[in-house]
Parts: sequence; C-alpha cells; structure tokens
Amino acid sequence: MPPVTGRGPARRGVLQAAAAGAAGVAAVTLAAPTADAADRTAARRSRWTTSWATAQTAPTPADTVASAGLTDGEFTAVLRLSAGGQVRLRYGNAFGTVPVLIGPVTAGGRPVTFAGRGQAWLAAGASLTSDTVEGLRAADGSRLTVTTRLPGPTGPLSFHRNTHASHTVDGVRTTSVFLLTGVETTGAHGPVVAVLGDSIAEGVGTPDDADLRWPDQLARRLPGSAVANLGISGNRVLLDDARFGPGGQSRFDRDVLSLPGLRSVIVHLGINDVQQPPSQTDPALVLAGYRQLALRARSAGLRIIGSTITPFEGWIRWTPELDTVRQRINRAVRTGQLFDGVADFDAALRDPARPARLLPAYDSGDGLHPTPSGHAALAAAVDRRHLL
Repeated sequence: MPPVTGRGPARRGVLQAAAAGAAGVAAVTLAAPTADAADRTAARRSRWTTSWATAQTAPTPADTVASAGLTDGEFTAVLRLSAGGQVRLRYGNAFGTVPVLIGPVTAGGRPVTFAGRGQAWLAAGASLTSDTVEGLRAADGSRLTVTTRLPGPTGPLSFHRNTHASHTVDGVRTTSVFLLTGVETTGAHGPVVAVLGDSIAEGVGTPDDADLRWPDQLARRLPGSAVANLGISGNRVLLDDARFGPGGQSRFDRDVLSLPGLRSVIVHLGINDVQQPPSQTDPALVLAGYRQLALRARSAGLRIIGSTITPFEGWIRWTPELDTVRQRINRAVRTGQLFDGVADFDAALRDPARPARLLPAYDSGDGLHPTPSGHAALAAAVDRRHLL
C-alpha cells in the first residue's frame, strides 16, 4: 500500500485522528486545573479547622493504663475548645501496633458516627475522623465532654500524658488523653494556629482545669481564632526520647501539617535541647533544626513564628555555660531571619535586674516554668500580625 501523502481521504482521516488525539490530550490537560480548583473550593466551603488538639507519645511501663490498654473500657475527656461551630472528632493511633475498635462515642451528650455507624476501626499508625456530630453546635471557648467506649482489648494506647485538665478512665480521674487527638469545628473566623511546644506550652506552672496555659490565653486574646496546643513536656527540637516523645523535627508532619485549616505555627522549643541531658552546647545545631522546621512550614504554605528561649537560672540544671548557649541561640533567632516573625518570650519573662532568671512574679517556684501571669505575658508577646 502506498504511503499516505497529499490531500486525499486517507490523509484527511489521519489528520482527523491526530486532531482528535490532540484534542483529547488538551481536554485532559485543561480538566486537571478545573478539578483542583473544585477541590480547593470544596475545602474552603467545608471550613473545618482545628479547635482543640493534642500531640501523642508512646506509653512507657510507668504509664500503667496506657501501656496495658483497655478491655471494655470507657474514657471521658473534658476539652476546652477555642473556635466553636459544628463539631467532628479525630482519633489517632500513632504508636499503636494493632487496630483499635472505637465506639460508641458521644460528644456533648450526642451520638458520634463514623460513615453513619456507631463504631469504626482505627488502624495502627493511622487517624480516624468522625462524621459531623448531628445537632451539636459549640460556642467559642466552650467546654466539650467526649466519652469514648473501647471494647478492646486495645493493646498499648497512644496518648498524651498530661493535659493539665481532669478526665476519667473507667471512672478514675486522670490528666491523660487516650487516642483522641483533635476536635475540629467550622466557626473559626480569625487566625488558625498550632503551637509546637514543650512543657511550658503544655501548661506546667498553671493549675489543672483553669485553662491558663499560654495557648489558651492567646486564643482568648484573638476572638474567633483556633489555637491547637501541641506541647509535650520535655520535648526537644533535635532528639527523640522514649518518655518525652519524638522531637520537633520528627513529629512536625504528623502533629502540625495534618491539622485542617492551619495558617500559622509557633515553635516554642529549645530549652530542653539546652538543659536536658545530653545538653546540646552547639547553638548551630539547634538553629539548623529551626531552619528545617521553617522550610517545611513554608513548603506547606504556612507562616512560621519562632520564639526565644526563656530564662532558667534557679532550675536544677542551670549553669552559666548553658545560659551562654541559650543567649547565643536567642540572638540568632532575633536577628537571623530564620522565621517569618519572632515572639520574644525571653524578653517577656526575664528579670531586668537579673536577665538569666525569670521575673520573680513569673516564676512558679522551680526557676523554669512560669506562673499563670507569666503565661499571660507569653500570650501577649505573640504579635497577631504574624499569624495572619
């Protein structure tokens, strides 16, 4: 058969087929942005944001309930929300090795469902988000009681050790939260912020059930905002620890980037890298860790605010040499343009007459953790403009 040349019917057929193929490619190419735009529009329309959250660690043998797990157990958490609105729950099994059956669950006394069912499996290492809780609309700053039945046996439970709030497990008081990692709401109309922090952010130095942790006080300063407190006592920037959990770099993706509707993250870590054995005496390594967090936040479209490390003279492990390390890190944070903004927590809490220590009115008694008024000073040191 002779080759197809000229302007005959065969040539027209080849050209038409090629044109149809090209049109098909063009149609696919053009359709993708439209679908993406639709997805973004739907995400904006849903308006789900984090209102309460906590970060998980793995239990140690000393954590008797979490390490043993529950069989036919019931856990009740009383949570302070920041932004209100419609409600849904999120559970996590970050350190679990077996699936856990969740449910029945109630929130605010109303039944919680998962794809319309009263129970659902939470896979090992995974998260589980509920349906919208029917008939429940929470107010800004309100408390929400969530009761979760765990038929079990669950195996060891991923948990947060101390939320500085009262909950119960099988009727016994605890300050721990098991498996529940977040409450998401639809009513935020201000900044949506995560705090990646240590014991100070977690609330050490404030009384239980008072909601005087500085992230709580920040939320009250910013009406309509949502603030997720991801503080873990003892947490570091650089190193993981069996008791104090994965370091800030290790947990950033799971604890921060997974949160819906997030706009900004505040990094409140570093004091434990300096003072907790093994002490990090090279400021450059801590600063390199900060840079990595900043790169990852910006790659995800988030603003990142750094904080200076607060004074700790009077703490059991303070030395003049470690304080020099702290001050060198702080100078670089203030002047090195590592972050999109800086909350100068050191300046907010230090004693002008003796800058290596906390102002006495802000010292809870151990030289490291601030009083509720100190937490208020930390909240006031965060510039709202950096969060928008």
